[in-house]
Amino acid sequence: MIIIKFILVFGPQAVGKMTVGNELTKITDLKLFHNHMSIELFHPFFGFSSETWRLANLLRREFFESFANSNQYGLIFTYVWGFDLQGDWDFVKQTCDIFESKGAEIYFVELEADVEERLKRNTTPYRLEQKPTKRNVEQSEKDLINTIEKHRLNSNQGEILRENYLRINNTNLCAEEVAKRIKDEFML
Repeated sequence: MIIIKFILVFGPQAVGKMTVGNELTKITDLKLFHNHMSIELFHPFFGFSSETWRLANLLRREFFESFANSNQYGLIFTYVWGFDLQGDWDFVKQTCDIFESKGAEIYFVELEADVEERLKRNTTPYRLEQKPTKRNVEQSEKDLINTIEKHRLNSNQGEILRENYLRINNTNLCAEEVAKRIKDEFML
């Protein structure tokens, strides 16, 4: 029997979650479902409204259920987790519950980086190619800064109690280095 692996890569905007996830798919049998795959689907119709988030979360939940029931090796999901938002805590718990109910192994990877580096990464060609809603760089940068002021997007020391948890400051690391560290740490 295959034990599915679910890797939640979380951290603030433009920290490198999707890029690291993509690199991790190259050196493992994991698949990547980055958070914008569902957001971009509904944004053209509803903008960044509550309806977009509602539909994106419905789609994610259904997808997670299907993946958890599959014979796949594992899934990487990227997420901007507002630690001050109960709804985000609930989403993470519900998502983990879906996978754990099927016997999956859960891994948490938290990324953090300096704001200056994140602002640079906000404009990388790969990011803009994969995330159409980020192509208005001025607006995206404004959102990034506003979110820093409004929400706490990295955990406090001791807040994450999961056994399989890794926190990486990737300010000065390339995505390949971070992916290799994750693979080695969790023996993926």
